[in-house]
Amino acid sequence: MPIIPIEHPDDPRIAVYLGLRDHVLRQQREAHGGDLAGLFVAEGDVVVERALSAGYRMLHCLVDAQRRVPLPDTIGPGATVFAAAVPVLERITGMGVHRGMLACFERRPVPSAETVIAHARRVVVLEGVNNPTNVGVIVRSAAALGVDAMLLDPTCSDPLYRRAARVSMGEVYRFPYARTAALPAGLAVLREAGFLVVALTPAADAVDIAAVPSSERIALVLGAEGHGLREPTLAAADLRAKIPMHGSVDSLNVGAAAAVACYALMQIL
Repeated sequence: MPIIPIEHPDDPRIAVYLGLRDHVLRQQREAHGGDLAGLFVAEGDVVVERALSAGYRMLHCLVDAQRRVPLPDTIGPGATVFAAAVPVLERITGMGVHRGMLACFERRPVPSAETVIAHARRVVVLEGVNNPTNVGVIVRSAAALGVDAMLLDPTCSDPLYRRAARVSMGEVYRFPYARTAALPAGLAVLREAGFLVVALTPAADAVDIAAVPSSERIALVLGAEGHGLREPTLAAADLRAKIPMHGSVDSLNVGAAAAVACYALMQIL
């Protein structure tokens, strides 16, 4: 395959890879359209391979010019490969190396919430989870523990943001997800589909997550770090559940809490 050397960080052919250290800037660039709208960047050989295997179309990739490890077999011989000199890598990552490779992909249309939950039995719903690392951890945990899909409110981080994808080890590319309206209104689609809506909270009067009643369809609602779910969302849930804490610990990181709660709910199928 052709290898195209890139000597200068301002080369317009690699503009999509710049600004990756600032996720706010990255999201703004995507939101405002232009040449970079409709694209996302995957980081690392495994993550890139999983994006390819999930059917996303790769436009090009960027590797260290000193790389000696062969590219993944899933990258076809006709792929455009840019080889970055050290100054280019330093501009992109803040240091002279990155995690093997970066690749630029085209986004696909995100399906509707109704489509995503149509055949699901267990769903996670996120409100205000705007930390991409937490989104990635939740996706990886949900996928590993048998949850079927995820809904995100408008304030949640983009699941395809490179940090979320990297933390999830590329599971975001094949895990079904959709956007929903701001909660609690966004819960309506779940109620119409017959889901028991369970809000996770550390509140003392919430029931033990292990005591959630058996139900064919359960939606687990999770909030952001710190303030958690908003009061209107908690009030709209069918049930409020907690993970019992010991000692002086009052709560878990939302990613860890999601893993524990998903495991618990999968035991009551």
